[in-house]
Amino acid sequence: MKGIHLGEFEELVLLAVATLGENAYAVSIQAELQDRVERFANVSAIHTALYRMEDKGFVESSRGGATAKRGGKNKRLFKVTNHGLSMLRESKQTRESFWNVLPNLLQESKGIRESFWSSFQQIPTSK
Repeated sequence: MKGIHLGEFEELVLLAVATLGENAYAVSIQAELQDRVERFANVSAIHTALYRMEDKGFVESSRGGATAKRGGKNKRLFKVTNHGLSMLRESKQTRESFWNVLPNLLQESKGIRESFWSSFQQIPTSK
């Protein structure tokens, strides 16, 4: 499959950006990942994913206001673009297409296991 795709970490970061809305910046995304999926990510890894997704058109950024608490630095705020939302929907549909088939596969697998164990128990043991 050619084209632009989301990696697993990018997808999590993009979901965090979408969840956080107007307050999506690297540190808040880091906290969101920790809270929701118990996954620690370095701020630098989050920035890398955000810049990569910005290049792909999944997010866009703007500068927030500078504060004394941040030493006069502004936050770089991110928001999901329409293209990013489309990619999240596509990713969800792809995963659901697998999950929708899984009950059938599990049922088939259960039948195979039961058949195996049934035939296994019929094998005579030597003494």
